[in-house]
Amino acid sequence: MTTAPSNAGRVRFIERILFWVLRFATYFVLAAATYIFLDIGIKGSRTVFTSKPPFINIPFLTEPPQTLYVFDYGGKKMTLSDRQFRDWKTAHDGTEVEATSIAYSAGGIWPCIVGTALLVIGSMILALIIGISSAIYLSEYSRNGPWIRLVRIAILNLAGVPSIVFGLFGFGLFVIFFGWNVSLIAGWFTLGLMILPAIITASEEALRAVPQGLREGSLALGASKWQTIRKNVLPYAIPGILTSSILGIARVAGETAPIMFTAAYAMRDEMPWQVTRWTDFFFQGVMALPYHIYVVSSKIPQNEYTERVQYGGAFVFLVLVMLIALTSIVLRERTRNRLSW
Repeated sequence: MTTAPSNAGRVRFIERILFWVLRFATYFVLAAATYIFLDIGIKGSRTVFTSKPPFINIPFLTEPPQTLYVFDYGGKKMTLSDRQFRDWKTAHDGTEVEATSIAYSAGGIWPCIVGTALLVIGSMILALIIGISSAIYLSEYSRNGPWIRLVRIAILNLAGVPSIVFGLFGFGLFVIFFGWNVSLIAGWFTLGLMILPAIITASEEALRAVPQGLREGSLALGASKWQTIRKNVLPYAIPGILTSSILGIARVAGETAPIMFTAAYAMRDEMPWQVTRWTDFFFQGVMALPYHIYVVSSKIPQNEYTERVQYGGAFVFLVLVMLIALTSIVLRERTRNRLSW
């Protein structure tokens, strides 16, 4: 007679332990994320913001990366960028000094900001166009046969492929076979294909979540299949599609491996629009924040000057991704509030 109560007590004890384990894991993840964001925010803000008006480090946000020269002159420690160092030598009649040069540790990250924004926007446009089209076909037109099931399995498998594989694929196909070289368009297609599986899956689920009655009512009134999809299905699926785009933005913006093979340069002063023909805009490489942070963190000796660029670049990178994702969130909420069934 005491077996049932003891078993019930044991079950409650196990559930309580499980509850605290899950709670601890959740709080641990939140604490780790908070620490990382605070560390980047505090150290990065020291580079981006200043204590004097206009309280923003304008040169860091508007100048290209430069080499930093550190030397002693007249009992003072001088830290000058490449351009400042040349001007200083000219002003001092070519005075020779023993200076230590540190690559990428002076100037700013403006070309990296522009390149990152172009890569994210271009790849997301391509991925959304192809992904939504594929989702419409799979959800509205296809029949659930062996071939379609195979296609869906292939899409799910592609979602788990490492980004370095997509980078090598893009390098072999777009850079070498198509002859696009290291360029924006090669990076767009590589990143777009990388996030395509997630967008197709999420978009298809969003389309399937639209009530079947909306389709049947439209068809009963004489609308064609495409008119029904365009007017009665797709608008109600947009909030779910935008949710997938938010996830895609975070992944695209943070990838280094694909763009280092297809789109990114370690150093490039020219802006993408500084071309002789407008078509050249698509066939040139750019700098990108994740690749720039990788180069500064791993390819040059680490010191107090490189740390400034690393944390400043990471801080601006997080802000840029948040702004792009916030735009998608606002569009999703406005669409969701306007549409209901």
